[in-house]
Amino acid sequence: MTFSIVARDPETGEMGVAVQSHWFSVGSVVSWAEAGVGAVATQALVNVAFGPRGLDLLWDGKYADEALRALLDDDPGRDMRQAAIVDADGNVAAYTGPKCIAAAGHHASENFSVQANMMLSEAVWPAMAEAFTAAQGPLAERMVAALEAAQAAGGDIRGRQSAALLVVSGEALEDAWEGRLIDLRVEDHPEPIPELKRLLGVHRAYEHMNAGDQAMETQDFETALREYSAAEALLPGNLEIRYWPAVTLANLGRLEAALPIFKEVFAQDPNWRTLTERLPAADMLRVDEATLARILAQ
Repeated sequence: MTFSIVARDPETGEMGVAVQSHWFSVGSVVSWAEAGVGAVATQALVNVAFGPRGLDLLWDGKYADEALRALLDDDPGRDMRQAAIVDADGNVAAYTGPKCIAAAGHHASENFSVQANMMLSEAVWPAMAEAFTAAQGPLAERMVAALEAAQAAGGDIRGRQSAALLVVSGEALEDAWEGRLIDLRVEDHPEPIPELKRLLGVHRAYEHMNAGDQAMETQDFETALREYSAAEALLPGNLEIRYWPAVTLANLGRLEAALPIFKEVFAQDPNWRTLTERLPAADMLRVDEATLARILAQ
């Protein structure tokens, strides 16, 4: 009993599922996706097997409608199910069983489908479709906009509890973990969609942090500084994000700019000072002993 969206971005090939429900840990049940294969939402009186089996069928070369038909044909409880699939080519299939609890329905269009059951009103899934179509930006942000529109239109008749967002790459990658781009869950929260949106913002900040860390590995300190600064702009006040630009500035020889940041961070949590002492041995802080002493004195 939930509302969800499955979607594909035709420009990037990214695919994903976003969902909200008055049910604990909805993402562990409803949301399924695999890079280069597709995305599945399985809900109402859930047949969880629709998720992994649907992805297997897509992997075997079935189109979205063929995969969904195969799942339903093998399920004697199909009248109580609701499901949607998008494949890596953007083909979409959706189904709402006649015994799904009203208000229930779906809207399938090019590259996406929205579906809902046990809603307060039949305005929910049209509002989702309109919001997703009108939204700008990356796929994840557009799917969250669809969830916000669903809630604004009345949402789940029972209220709200959990939400999830799963996005995968449009191409299968040799290292499978790299294909899972976003995997966020709000398991139990009075305002799950705003919390999911907040976590997505944190995720975007840490994308820049990860890029900065990769630049640090190759000692490309200028790139690292740009990435860390971009992260800080998205998530000001986070000590982790505040600290690493100071390290990068020190590595660039811009000590006077770094020292006030070290001082601020050390004052809030002295463990960061202890960490700083350990960085030279890992070649993460490339300064002489006198400079290190100045940093630690902050």
